[in-house]
Amino acid sequence: MKKIAILGCENSHANAFLNFIKEKEEFSDVEVVGVYSDEREAAEKLNDKFGVPVMDGYADAVGKIDGLVITARHGDNHYKYAKPYIDSGIPMFIDKPITIDETEAVEFMRQLQDKKIRISGGSSLKQDVFIRELKRDAESNADGATLGGFVRAPYQSSNEYGGFYFYAQHLVEMVCEIFGRFPISVIAKQNGNQLHVLFHYEAYDCVGLFCDNNYLYYASRMAEKASKSFVIPTTNDWFYEEFKEFYELLQGGEQAVKYDEFISPVFIMNAIERSIASGKEELLRKIEL
Repeated sequence: MKKIAILGCENSHANAFLNFIKEKEEFSDVEVVGVYSDEREAAEKLNDKFGVPVMDGYADAVGKIDGLVITARHGDNHYKYAKPYIDSGIPMFIDKPITIDETEAVEFMRQLQDKKIRISGGSSLKQDVFIRELKRDAESNADGATLGGFVRAPYQSSNEYGGFYFYAQHLVEMVCEIFGRFPISVIAKQNGNQLHVLFHYEAYDCVGLFCDNNYLYYASRMAEKASKSFVIPTTNDWFYEEFKEFYELLQGGEQAVKYDEFISPVFIMNAIERSIASGKEELLRKIEL
């Protein structure tokens, strides 16, 4: 059996992952030895539904597990929850936003990299079948070189889980997956409840439209000879695909992205916030691990 713990179980990820473990034969060798949340009621609900033990502290499973799932709503908790387990060297799933602060993101990744800890996670939107198709098209120059793109996704301008950062990584990671992990700069402009962002790359630009609490997802890629776009339906397949990726790490598989790629959305979101404040184009800060 592969033993795991789930830390920060306030959102739908924990519920979905526990359902997969309970219902899908392919994950029958996974045992959840404990769940923890700063909001204890959230953990107790999972105990009521799935019978999983509730941990009194987030470090209680150190030395007892083969893998760790960190899915707290507030990105400030992710590194905090991971720290006690880093010396164990176990693979980790880290939900979006990976963290909120750029300096903390670098320190986090340096420690994981030094211990050769394999990681997965981030926004589940990168697991979407249509996002994957657009990514393949961009990588293979389907219908010619990429000329630009447009991505729409929700964000929450106001919440208790880090404000802009709580939901913004969904759109940012969709852009990263299709057009590249490292745009050169961003320009952001607020217009009513909408936030428009121009993601500038060397050979093309992508426009992002953040819609406040409007939960429609859309992505398109414009190429020299054709354009392709999708309205992206919300689906539980996103959670399944990201848990399957973490499960493969438990079995000894390799992580899908490099450490600097994993935290690139943190640097992009910080640049967007700087642009909102300055009203100017903001360069992405270099990630040095």
